[in-house]
Amino acid sequence: MKYNSPLVEQRADPHVYKHTDGWYYFTGSVPSYDRIELRRSKTINGLTTAETVDVWHKHEHGPMGNHIWAPELHYLDGKFYIYFGAGEAENKWALRPYVIECEGQDPMRDPWRELGMMQRADDDESSFTGFSLDGTVFEADGKRYYVWAEKVGFGNGLLTSNLYIAEMATPWKLKTPAMLLTTPDYDWERIGFWVDEGPYALITDKKIFVTFSSSATGACYCMGMMEADRGADLLDRNSWRKSRHPVLETDAERGVFGPGHNCFTVAEDGKTVLSIYHARPYEKIVGDPLYDPNRHAHVMEVSFDSDGRPVFDLSAQE
Repeated sequence: MKYNSPLVEQRADPHVYKHTDGWYYFTGSVPSYDRIELRRSKTINGLTTAETVDVWHKHEHGPMGNHIWAPELHYLDGKFYIYFGAGEAENKWALRPYVIECEGQDPMRDPWRELGMMQRADDDESSFTGFSLDGTVFEADGKRYYVWAEKVGFGNGLLTSNLYIAEMATPWKLKTPAMLLTTPDYDWERIGFWVDEGPYALITDKKIFVTFSSSATGACYCMGMMEADRGADLLDRNSWRKSRHPVLETDAERGVFGPGHNCFTVAEDGKTVLSIYHARPYEKIVGDPLYDPNRHAHVMEVSFDSDGRPVFDLSAQE
């Protein structure tokens, strides 16, 4: 099937969730970074022109007042939740992860209530004390996990964005202290900034894959991948292996620049794995790349190699 390209214009950090009733729900960062919107469709391509509904707006003062980033819609324990990052109205860089819960079963129409900041485990004294964002949730082998990006500092002033993982006690609280999943080790994770962010899980019969995005948000932005075996202790760093090279990066010939911050869903056939990611159609950006609005959501069919690892081939959407 040929998918609309772009699928949704000017929506970075795209997230698509296919609910049990067959509806595809789409959300993402809006260019003004001031609200959370949802749209839905019975088909992937229908998301392009689907009605959008604003389900939550930033606060005028204090926390959750600026830089509303990377919302994700999940359905957990019979309820809809949205996880997102937000700064303070007076300090847009004071990013922390927040959770809202839908009070009904229609996330487009029913009211949402704020649950506040994601809560760390009782015996964890460090998580979410610094710049934290891009929280995602996945379930594997009877356990539920939360993965997020958080910056830490070094004595020389360098800040690095790492990925952490913890088991969840509830949809708004962690059960275990954070475990460092990955830090920017390689050259492609250190262009402009030392960054690993935007994690998302893909689970197969034998493996758990976590894709993530690295480096600054211009054309150098790219996707990496971690993997672990099913049944492994996911809170043991030794259970994970990181790909030496990016699994998706800029392809100037195809006009795809800075691809990343992806999620996974399935096509209408219920089988074909799709990666929804954002990219720009040009390389040169005027001003700060973060405020250039033209990161568009795209769709890619994911294939698998002989070892069962996902392959991200930009030619698959042509």
